[in-house]
Amino acid sequence: MIWLAIAVTAVGCYALKLGGLSVPERILRHPATDRIAALIPPALLGALVAVQVLADGRALVLDARVAGLAAAVALLVLRAPFLVVVGGAALVAALVRLL
Repeated sequence: MIWLAIAVTAVGCYALKLGGLSVPERILRHPATDRIAALIPPALLGALVAVQVLADGRALVLDARVAGLAAAVALLVLRAPFLVVVGGAALVAALVRLL
């Protein structure tokens, strides 16, 4: 049964790749396609961050990770360097867990 699932997944991945390669050039050159393609990575990253910060299994959790995220957002608004943002978020989350 597991090999059937692996085979179906492999065929599906190949079909998805083939579908992407089969898109006509005129559609890829359209300005709307460029705008949509530029918005997809930030939306996916935001969704990933939300799930990692606010979820614990199937439950919604508000803990030190939320404080760390808030600190990271504040540091990003202040245009801090990336390492400062990561370090500051980790420090805030650690201090909140300590309390």
